[in-house]
Amino acid sequence: MSTANNWSPGMRRVTDDAVFRALGDPSRRLLLDHLFKEDGQTLGQLERVLPDMTRFGVMKHLRVLERVNLVVTRKRGREKFHYLNQVPIQHIHDRWVSKYTAARVAALADLKQALEGGVSMHPEAEQVYQIYIRATAEQVWEAIIKPEFSARYFYGSRVSTTAEAGAPMLYRAPEGDALWGDAKVIESARPRRLVHTWRLVYDSEMAEEPPSRVTWELHEEPPGMTKLTVIHDQLQDSPKTAATVSGGWMFILSGLKTVIETGQPLGERSVGGRS
Repeated sequence: MSTANNWSPGMRRVTDDAVFRALGDPSRRLLLDHLFKEDGQTLGQLERVLPDMTRFGVMKHLRVLERVNLVVTRKRGREKFHYLNQVPIQHIHDRWVSKYTAARVAALADLKQALEGGVSMHPEAEQVYQIYIRATAEQVWEAIIKPEFSARYFYGSRVSTTAEAGAPMLYRAPEGDALWGDAKVIESARPRRLVHTWRLVYDSEMAEEPPSRVTWELHEEPPGMTKLTVIHDQLQDSPKTAATVSGGWMFILSGLKTVIETGQPLGERSVGGRS
């Protein structure tokens, strides 16, 4: 399902450069640091991070972070909450760090390592991730629910589901029929929205935790782009699952983007950890 023929190399350079520029400002890095420590903060809470800056100044920094997709916002009632989106950092790391050792890339690697190394310290009950993929919503939907694609970006696991409401959504080990994930589809509106439960069963402690919930939101944007947002919530009573997925979703979504856009998987990684 590669869309490489429609790919514009210039667009990637602009996107990567924009992320590097956004990370170059110390005030913006401080905002990201505080969202890492406590995700899902309001503007009022984030204003306290930069007490010498006006509200308008903080808003400008947050808008920059939103434009490069490092911050994702979600409205709840009258409040708007800001979430750290680590996927762009993961994707640029996968694209560049293994090939180059420039100073700014080394700094990015240090930031990614700090984020990954500390995920178990601050697991959140609601985690939000977002990425833009050069493909139609239907193509992204197919990659989410088809085993021939999930095996290339989801730690080798093969998904099995009809993606219809009430249907099981199972993730099996790369070899054999061992069950890794046991889920059930709650809501299905192809190709815009898929909601399912989430329970990891390859680990006995996580298997005993209550199921959580994953929501995939697909919004097609011209020309030929899909904004994919993943919300993993209802994790408040499942701390080990929360800690595990907060490190895993970055890699999964970066891998999903790479498989769809290039037809090539990222490097091998083992379930539950890094290679």
